[in-house]
Amino acid sequence: MADNYIYAPAHNIEGGFRCRVPLKGSRQIFMIDGGVQGTGRPLDIRFEKGRLYEEALQVIGIRTEKHPEDILMESRFHFAEGSSAKLILCSHTFAENPFRTDEKVEITVEAGASADIVIMQNEHNKAAHNTSYDIRLAGGASLKAVILTIHGGVIDNRINLSLDGPHAECDISGLYLVDGTQKVSNTLNVLHRVPECHSRELFKGILDNSATAYFNGLIHVFPDAQKTEAYQECHNLLLDRDARAFAQPQLEIYADDVKCSHGATNGRLNEDELFYMRSRGIPLKEAKVLQQLAFAYAVLDKISSPELKERMASLTERRLRGEFSDCNSCCRNCC
Repeated sequence: MADNYIYAPAHNIEGGFRCRVPLKGSRQIFMIDGGVQGTGRPLDIRFEKGRLYEEALQVIGIRTEKHPEDILMESRFHFAEGSSAKLILCSHTFAENPFRTDEKVEITVEAGASADIVIMQNEHNKAAHNTSYDIRLAGGASLKAVILTIHGGVIDNRINLSLDGPHAECDISGLYLVDGTQKVSNTLNVLHRVPECHSRELFKGILDNSATAYFNGLIHVFPDAQKTEAYQECHNLLLDRDARAFAQPQLEIYADDVKCSHGATNGRLNEDELFYMRSRGIPLKEAKVLQQLAFAYAVLDKISSPELKERMASLTERRLRGEFSDCNSCCRNCC
């Protein structure tokens, strides 16, 4: 990995930001108002051929009141042949300005390389963040990605993923927690272009008040992509009758020797389970939180690092318990 970018100690960030991802030895890069801290340039990271990176690389994107205008952020991550690395991508807002951020992320995973990515989105109620992910996997490459939307006014994630070489595989999961009038949208286009590739997508949402969530997922299997295995699921838990979730999973299959499925559900808290917990002395409010956590853990369990999973589970629980109603009170020390 090239070392021609800046690592910023947390105390150098205005406002006393403290990043607390508990990954020993991880390295940090700060993107301040759209550019790498100290340079303002887009981020371009290349993981070297054949190298296995033990430490995680964390990229922390921050919006500040010094730059309230709309911005475009660009990042490129290139996993060279046979490399293996972990990425943590975080986004935060440090003020209540109506920020608008458009972001482009390019991820290339070459033959036999492995990418393990966790994305955490935690922004203010007035913030709008639109991110486009362009991902390409070569033969034998693997990608594991988990997207956690903890907070944000309007969050729009668009993922275009192309499996370009045989035996490529990907596992993409998402968990979004929305309340008030927040809106979250996830759009996935997964293109199986060649034979013997595997893909799996699981997205789950917990919605309260008048929040809205959208999921649009497409699995496209090209005519030559025999022996494809592709699975897609979206499940939403609605805590309020005013909450709305819309899901549109789609399959377009032009090969005849494949295993593919898709599905979507919207539901509410299980009254029988709540009654059972209450009969054992668990208060109703606590029983509801426990049931929501159980629903969320199907995605949280996808995080490979036990330390990172524990931290993200803690943030999820705090959010579900209502310990912060907007990220202005927590984003300076939450990640």
